[in-house]
Amino acid sequence: MSDDQLKPETRALRTGIHRSQFNEHSEALFLTSSFVFDSAAQAAARFSGEESGNIYSRFTNPTVTALEERLAAMEGAETCVATSTGMSAILACIMGLLSAGDHVVASQSLFGATVNLFNNILKKFNVQTTFVSATDLNAWKAAVQPNTKLFFLETPSNPLTEISDIAGLASIARKSGVWLAVDNCFCTPILQKPIELGADIVIHSATKYLDGQGRVLGGAVLGSRELMMDGGVYGFLRTAGPTLSAFNAWVILKGLETLKVRIDAHSRNALQMAQWLASHPKIERVFYPGLQSHPQHALAMRQQSTGGGIVSFEVKGGREAAWRVIDNTRLVSITANLGDVKTTLTHPATTTHGRISQEARDAAGITDGLLRIAVGLEAVEDIQADLARGLS
Repeated sequence: MSDDQLKPETRALRTGIHRSQFNEHSEALFLTSSFVFDSAAQAAARFSGEESGNIYSRFTNPTVTALEERLAAMEGAETCVATSTGMSAILACIMGLLSAGDHVVASQSLFGATVNLFNNILKKFNVQTTFVSATDLNAWKAAVQPNTKLFFLETPSNPLTEISDIAGLASIARKSGVWLAVDNCFCTPILQKPIELGADIVIHSATKYLDGQGRVLGGAVLGSRELMMDGGVYGFLRTAGPTLSAFNAWVILKGLETLKVRIDAHSRNALQMAQWLASHPKIERVFYPGLQSHPQHALAMRQQSTGGGIVSFEVKGGREAAWRVIDNTRLVSITANLGDVKTTLTHPATTTHGRISQEARDAAGITDGLLRIAVGLEAVEDIQADLARGLS
């Protein structure tokens, strides 16, 4: 079978394999900072790019390359540049592709650190950002300026799981001569393929579902070879060094092998949790794409295969009531990470989105009563009993 006939779960096991002279079955872990050349001529050829091969682990390492090839195969991308974290992946994308004076249109429903990156860091380099509704195609179209170079969004969004129309935004981006970048952290290539829907760039925080057990940090930028290699993302990594370690790459490779079974289980549990929360008298509202009550449910079911593993909900009574739920848990982990096999619970307004302005939180719909639960692989009944303690 050719690679393009393989399903994502098969690619997660069978791509990116380059066995050493020992013919190992599990991928090798290359813990080395540099690589030895046969001659001065070969060293010169490697550094100039005339000959492919490993040079220095800041930008070439066999274990990291294996991860890049595997993730690219799963996303249907030509190539991948792995980075040290999800945020460094976003930074590498921006710094590699944009210049001072360029303009970005971004969803107002983004992870708090991403908002701060656009608002505080990139402004120093004269890259301006306009934030618009994640779900209003006309707002994206209207925000385009002559110097707009990039659309950036998360879908589903963090934490309200808003669904953006990737194909619709891709059409607007193409007509405007703009690149479309989609953060696919919540869905992974198991549930959603942004490139197939017209996106130019896919971003991952591999720290989340790709690892899946809360062990290591990692990130990735995926797209065409022209954008990733020739366009400057790889060049930024090579020079600035937001590098994924070989050990972390190896751990994430192992995580990819179980990604399909984990995502399927996360999604089943999350749907059951969302249905339970929706019927609870102390819950004001539940945000989950798999529920028919979700405003973009129909769109989610067209461009995703399930609703995913993230559920957000508003507790009646505001922050005091939301914190009471958190403080009365005995099983669920109180932490801001997500995508772990262990269920995690977060109060976004004071943690993941605590550093953005109140105005930005209000625009994104992040209320003081909002909680985000990343549903793990425990028995759902046990998670529900843990939350019920604080809701009772």
